[in-house]
Amino acid sequence: MKAAAGKTSLVRTLLKLGPATSGRALLDGADLTQASGKELHALRRKMQVVFQDPYQSLNPRMRVDRLISEPWALHPGTVPKERWREETVALLEAAGLRGEHAERYPSEFSGGQRQRLGIARALTLNPSLLVCDEPVSALDVSVQAQVVNLLAKLRRERNLAMLFVAHDLAVVRHVSDRAMVMYLGKIIETGPKEQIFSAPAHPYTQALLSAVPTPDPRLRGQRKRIVLQGDLPSPADPPSGCRFRTRCWRATSICAEQEPELTARTGAPGLLTACHHANRVSSSAL
Repeated sequence: MKAAAGKTSLVRTLLKLGPATSGRALLDGADLTQASGKELHALRRKMQVVFQDPYQSLNPRMRVDRLISEPWALHPGTVPKERWREETVALLEAAGLRGEHAERYPSEFSGGQRQRLGIARALTLNPSLLVCDEPVSALDVSVQAQVVNLLAKLRRERNLAMLFVAHDLAVVRHVSDRAMVMYLGKIIETGPKEQIFSAPAHPYTQALLSAVPTPDPRLRGQRKRIVLQGDLPSPADPPSGCRFRTRCWRATSICAEQEPELTARTGAPGLLTACHHANRVSSSAL
């Protein structure tokens, strides 16, 4: 879940903002990778995105009321025009802003407020899927928790499916039901968050979790920090077999010869791991 993992590329592919080279992505039975024209236009009503940078995702020339109502103009029939003002105010308040903010421009808001505007805009079409691409990484630490808690609250209240991309594992643990770890464009481990955080089977997941700070000083001496050796390979020219093998302390010859598939781990219901030695990996380092 670091740079070059492929998280943003995956998001762009799901949103049809980039081409898919293989595989399928289903939303309500429709394959997003194959959709085009009117079908894609209809599907985009069901999926909306909150971008990473709140400063670049809002048009500085448009007032907030126009920013919020623009999706309704692009999807006629969603909300009657005479109710646009009323619905705009409701969405702003749901995002923790005030109705009077509809008269302002993005430049008049802080970074945290702009991200709330982005969230309000993403809710205009009442989507079933909300994609959040590192929505708090560009914000001050003081407001990150507020935005994360807002997203969690909206997910519960609106019964949203949420794909939350982040490199901060504490945030992932707070907002997710299931977690997925990627390395050089490949999913290497996925499953219920309880399994991922308490008993990860992949060495890379273990290394990531070993670096998470703990506030309890009594536990700091019990956790063994796993420091990965070597440089991150190029995503354009990944190693043969397992992509993590060049930095893995458990790699053997099979790791260079065969790319591991996501398979269930013995004694870990729901946990899928792409590692030839998954059942040998101990979580004692955590």
